[in-house]
Amino acid sequence: MPYKELRILVMNPSSEPSTPSLAGRRVLIVDDDRLNVRILSSILQPEGYDLRAVHSGEEALTAYEEFKPDLVLLDVIMPGISGFETCRTLRDRHGALLAPVIFITAKSESDDVVEGLAAGGVDYLPKPFKGREALARLRTHLHNRLLAEQQRQLVSQLSTANAAKNKLLGMVAHDLRNPLASICGLADFLGDGTVGTLTPDQLDLVRTIRETSQSMLSMVNELLDLSVVESGELKTHPVSRQIAEILNKSVYLNNINAARKGSRIEIEGLDGETELLIDADKIKQVVDNLLSNAIKFSPPGSVIRVSIESDGDRYSVLVHDQGPGIPENERHKLFKDFSQTSVRPTAGEKSTGLGLAICKRIMESHGGTISAENAPGGGGLFRITLPLPRLAA
Repeated sequence: MPYKELRILVMNPSSEPSTPSLAGRRVLIVDDDRLNVRILSSILQPEGYDLRAVHSGEEALTAYEEFKPDLVLLDVIMPGISGFETCRTLRDRHGALLAPVIFITAKSESDDVVEGLAAGGVDYLPKPFKGREALARLRTHLHNRLLAEQQRQLVSQLSTANAAKNKLLGMVAHDLRNPLASICGLADFLGDGTVGTLTPDQLDLVRTIRETSQSMLSMVNELLDLSVVESGELKTHPVSRQIAEILNKSVYLNNINAARKGSRIEIEGLDGETELLIDADKIKQVVDNLLSNAIKFSPPGSVIRVSIESDGDRYSVLVHDQGPGIPENERHKLFKDFSQTSVRPTAGEKSTGLGLAICKRIMESHGGTISAENAPGGGGLFRITLPLPRLAA
């Protein structure tokens, strides 16, 4: 399947941004005193602003929709609705996208200033007007408006690029998964002697093929999981399930891998009756990841312990490995995409740095948490916590 080219614009952080011109920016003047309008126009016109003047709050509401200003100079006391009420109405209509509103008034009492800011204004321009001060205030808020617009545009571009990246990851991972799964299956087929007895050297090669392809398949699955999570398509289907069933199955299967390193997993404090509202497959994926990591980072011959804690509101599963622990200055990396610490697996196992990031998102989708710390006696201690269902009153 052909894949479309993915282009991402990378900006040079060392380049100096040029100061954008504010000429042509639209300024709406709202004042019932026509002399004030003329004075403000004479101050602003030499700067190249596009000006429109109206003389009441009602006119301002209509003019705002038509003119779409970048900034509003709004008188406080006018016939009809006041400047404060006009500003509140504009804020209710436009929310965070509302252009900066600067009140023009002779009132400078603290209560008036507070009321104006609460109504949605960003500044006051006192009467009588001082040209340099008025221009400085306008430039500041217009620059801020321009920066906010550029930020929204950049966020939109990054979101588009991220969506394209997730789509590409999903397509590539999906197309690689089936062939890799086939290689793993065929390697098992050969290793079982179904097509004839293999020599020790041949059997060793088949085992290497299986282990390598299985490692690659795990990485591809994690990439596919990440693309699903980041695209917002992670779907959970929680039902009431006995958590013991999930934990016992995960421990049993992971003990097979642990045995290859001469290690074992032990579980304690587990009761067979606690039920949680969970997506069993997703929670098992989280537990499998924690146990797999514990095996990877513990030396051969280790005992990995799984224990249970409950306080009546929350149910916690703790996985305690016998590895070197988590470097304190690297703990922030644990649950980030493609991020790895300096600690390496003890038998050269591969890792994409995605597993824990995916686990974090799965736990959050269940209203739960995942955390990590260094255990007092050594090793890493990972904890997942889920809410217990509330009993009906």
